[in-house]
Amino acid sequence: MKKDIHPEYHPVVFKDSSTGDSFMIQSTATSKSTVEWEDGNTYPLVTVEISSKSHPYYTGKMKFIDSAGRVEKFQKKYNWDKRNAEEGDAKKEGE
Repeated sequence: MKKDIHPEYHPVVFKDSSTGDSFMIQSTATSKSTVEWEDGNTYPLVTVEISSKSHPYYTGKMKFIDSAGRVEKFQKKYNWDKRNAEEGDAKKEGE
C-alpha cells in the first residue's frame, strides 16, 4: 500500500436523530461536533437520519411520512390551489 494517501480510521459516534440512540464504530467519517462517550473519552459525532434502530426493515414497524403535508406545502408555495380554482371557474363560465 502507498503511504500517506489513506484517510485516518478512528472511533466515531453515530447518533440516530429520529430515535436518539447512539453507537460507536470505527470509521473514516469526520465531524466538527464531538461528544463525550460512556468511557469518558471525546469522539467525533455524526448525526444520521436513519439507522438500524429506526429503519422499518430492521424494526418491523412502518413509519409513515406526512406526504399530504408536502403536497399542501407545494400548493401553498406555488399558489396551486388558487390556479386550480380559477381554471375551474373559467370552465364553468365557458359551458
